[in-house]
Amino acid sequence: QVRLVESGGGLVQAGDSLRLSCAVSGLIDNSYQLGWFRQAPGKEREFVSSIFWNCGRTDYADSVQGRFTISRDNAKNTVDLQMNNLKPQDTAVYYCAAKWWRALEYDRWGQGLKVTVSA
Repeated sequence: QVRLVESGGGLVQAGDSLRLSCAVSGLIDNSYQLGWFRQAPGKEREFVSSIFWNCGRTDYADSVQGRFTISRDNAKNTVDLQMNNLKPQDTAVYYCAAKWWRALEYDRWGQGLKVTVSA
């Protein structure tokens, strides 16, 4: 089964950078998309970024475009989210997720980790 384990969350100040990592295991093949989502206190979960495991195509939410960068390392089986110029509104629990590329929705989720950005 697919297993996703996030690491790298923490408390930072506005303008700082933080790097989240998602260790991926159990994929049958490379035809998966990996995504990062977040849920701020009292708000709905929202899409942040995604990457196609095989070819590396990426997508970003408008709110993080130009500040966040998603990447994957096929050899290390990790998907990272480099977050630069963090803002207080980036404060949320961040989740790594996976789905087969043809699936309608993400169906495998990590445990989540907290990112707090102070003003």
